Amino acid sequence: MKEIALDDLTQYTGQLIGHSPWKHISQDMIQAFADATGDHQWIHVDVERAKAESPWNSPVAHGFLTVSLIPQLNQGVIHTTGTSATINYGLNKLRFPSAVKSGSDVRTEVILKDVKTVDKDRVLATFQTTVQIRDEDRPACVAESLVMYVR
Repeated sequence: MKEIALDDLTQYTGQLIGHSPWKHISQDMIQAFADATGDHQWIHVDVERAKAESPWNSPVAHGFLTVSLIPQLNQGVIHTTGTSATINYGLNKLRFPSAVKSGSDVRTEVILKDVKTVDKDRVLATFQTTVQIRDEDRPACVAESLVMYVR
């Protein structure tokens, strides 16, 4: 994990900050997400049917499960010091190029795209976040993740 002072963050614009540790996506995790959101589509929760009928020959994680892991994964990449709060401010340009099969491992690759001072107490950072799937060529998710830092 890279530790960067808020006042020094702009120096890293355009740079690869790093990669998160790998996180395992279990069928139990997919099921819990389905239960929490009410999205019980068979491609996610019917293991036998997904193995037999889905294009992936496996159940797959919900796209929004993958997205929901970005803040947690990115915390393993960068810690910004000199802040009183770090707030998930949203996403730009969200895409899902590839599905995450149950049993896969994912991680994020984080590049700092932009840093803007909002006011004397707040700084908005834009990170290009790519959710990679171990041993896959295409990423699961690509998004600009927005983080508001409060001094």
